[in-house]
Amino acid sequence: MIKKHYLLLFVSLLLVSCHTQKIGIDEMDLSSMEIGRGAIQVGKSTSGNPLTVGGKVFQKGIGTRAISKYLIRLDGKAVNFSAKVGIDDSSRGRGGAKFYILGDKKILWESMVMHKGDTAVDINVPIKKIMKLAMYVAEDGGTPYADWIEPSITYHGDVPVPLAFKIDSSYILTPPVANAPRINGPRVTGATPGRPFLFRVPVTGKPPIDVSLTNLPAGLNWDPESKVISGTAPAKGEYVVKITAKNEVGSAEKDLKIITGKGLALTPPLGWNSWNCWGLSVDQEKVKASADAMVSSGLADHGWTNINIDDGWEAPERKPDGELLANNKFPDMKALGDYIHNYGLKLGIYSSPGPKTCGGFLASYQHELQDVKTWEKWGVDYLKYDWCSYRTIEPKPDLNARKKPYILMRKMLDKSKRDVVYSLCQYGAGDVWRWGADIGGNLWRTTGDITDTWRSLSTIGFAQDTISPFAGPGHWNDPDMLIVGKVGWGPQLHASRLTPDEQFTHISLWSLLAAPMLIGCDMSQMDAFTLSLLTNDEVLEVNQDPLGKQAVPVKKDTGFQIWSRPLEDGSLAVGIFSTASASTVEAINWGEKSTTNKIRVDWSLLGISGTHKVRDLWRQKDLGDLADGFEAEVPYHGVVLIKIFK
Repeated sequence: MIKKHYLLLFVSLLLVSCHTQKIGIDEMDLSSMEIGRGAIQVGKSTSGNPLTVGGKVFQKGIGTRAISKYLIRLDGKAVNFSAKVGIDDSSRGRGGAKFYILGDKKILWESMVMHKGDTAVDINVPIKKIMKLAMYVAEDGGTPYADWIEPSITYHGDVPVPLAFKIDSSYILTPPVANAPRINGPRVTGATPGRPFLFRVPVTGKPPIDVSLTNLPAGLNWDPESKVISGTAPAKGEYVVKITAKNEVGSAEKDLKIITGKGLALTPPLGWNSWNCWGLSVDQEKVKASADAMVSSGLADHGWTNINIDDGWEAPERKPDGELLANNKFPDMKALGDYIHNYGLKLGIYSSPGPKTCGGFLASYQHELQDVKTWEKWGVDYLKYDWCSYRTIEPKPDLNARKKPYILMRKMLDKSKRDVVYSLCQYGAGDVWRWGADIGGNLWRTTGDITDTWRSLSTIGFAQDTISPFAGPGHWNDPDMLIVGKVGWGPQLHASRLTPDEQFTHISLWSLLAAPMLIGCDMSQMDAFTLSLLTNDEVLEVNQDPLGKQAVPVKKDTGFQIWSRPLEDGSLAVGIFSTASASTVEAINWGEKSTTNKIRVDWSLLGISGTHKVRDLWRQKDLGDLADGFEAEVPYHGVVLIKIFK
């Protein structure tokens, strides 16, 4: 009887083993894998070299970089995880990293701190009954290239699949657009006398909505069907245009101040840029589709106006007379500009002061005026001017050498017959915020490129406080483009790796910073959550406030920060941020609601006292008249954004 029992057990184990399969992680969809910097690579390091750890070359595996994360759904049907791990020999510096395998919010295996030159370490972890498995690389004094060599899962039944976090409707805080008319967008706009003027009046509400204008200055025309003001900017001065919107539900009024002769970008630019979405794969149809989506999605009715083409549009050679053409991906730039302008939107273009752009295309060196005149014919309204190959002209530039190409392009833009918002992109070198406005810049990058990770977002966003005095109407600190929605840097896209709460932090912080906000996603694929992030008019009003004061932190503490910004109406916009460092388990987005931290804002921190009305801007909800302070439950890496009326 006992022999029969063991025989049955042996047969059952044999049947199970016969149905056990193995899948290499490098064979799976890695689009949801998070990486702090660079790009995930299959079969090679993120440096682009063969996978090499401790002097040994491996053929199969995944090249990542600390910090990296990958979550896999197992549903309790896996048996074992195996791999080798180590720091790639192509890593620079002495930084280290730790590798982890986590299952169902528990650490199943962890390495020692590993460094370049260490021998690869074997992993062999039982994972029976585990529902969710996470591969995680944590930094330890650096961000080295981290290799997963021959990673695989042994399983039975359904194939393990990546677990991408799904954002459901419970995360949407912005209320639906009301039926009553609402006039959105900036309350002030700038122009140069005698140059073409274009302004789309953003209005929401139940259609049809009748929009009318009074006190429109001479030279400007109003098209009530397209809701676009166009024509020629009037003489130097300030002109207050009254806008009235009516429908069957009600009416709304708003004053728009047109200021001529005192500069452009009197509020931070709002729009879209192709880079974080399409990278060098951008083409004319993608740009047209973006203009279409900005209007059809309703974004244009909330004040978004710019459609900016980044790198990748330039032809490989100039004409014999030196004229720069677009490449075959852009067959008719003039027609594209007209297409965008017909919506009342603005066209942006990209170039570099050096011989080549960042992507290796022709740039404007020694053809500055000629290129400006070409862009003038196309109807360009915005220029992003990217340092890139100018380092071949000035390998070791001093401050004057850093300014020189930007001063030159400013002089050429002044010779244009069009207004062009001027974006200086040289990543904060030479403390550009100290001189960017003096040489005629409207905005300037303050940092390197952003990526869709909490580390990148928080490192950039919360470091803008020391440069706040240099921002104001017509000259803005630019901490780089938005990383919500489907991004990818072309041509493959993925959903932003930021959690919903981190995305709320992103938009709230950029609004408080009076930062230019350029959408970086494919607007034709926006989900309801992304659209709700970008269409909250009370949050956008903070960004577009005419006073133009950038927020500063009033308290930075372990695990939280409080930032405050004065607004033109005398109120304060205040962001209460949870910035706590994650534990190893908390660092993984397990697909569940975040825990919250209770954070208090005492009025004394804000220089006020007594009782004040408080409003939650994301929920567009009054919280009452509160004395002495306000206490909020703030999600992990999230924010509560309030307005305090004095």
